[in-house]
Amino acid sequence: MAKRLSNESSISEVIKAFIENNKLQSGMDKIDVEKAWKDLMGNGVNTYTQEVILKGSTLYVTLTSSVLREELSHGKQKIIIMLNDELRKEVVKELVLR
Repeated sequence: MAKRLSNESSISEVIKAFIENNKLQSGMDKIDVEKAWKDLMGNGVNTYTQEVILKGSTLYVTLTSSVLREELSHGKQKIIIMLNDELRKEVVKELVLR
């Protein structure tokens, strides 16, 4: 049975409890990672980004430019750190550029 919250709970506490009780955190992480990618990479990279998918702790990014893919592959670890810093938790452990 779900824990009943007092009437004095803040909205953020209620939403956090709702997400936790309904096991929605993985879906929220997928949305947050996609938004963080768009925010951090900027218009130049986003123009060539076709798909951003989080499966488990691996982020798959499909790019339409092989040159950009090669450039970004040199900084994979830095991109992972930047994404996790933006999300304020370790969500992405591996980055696959396709």
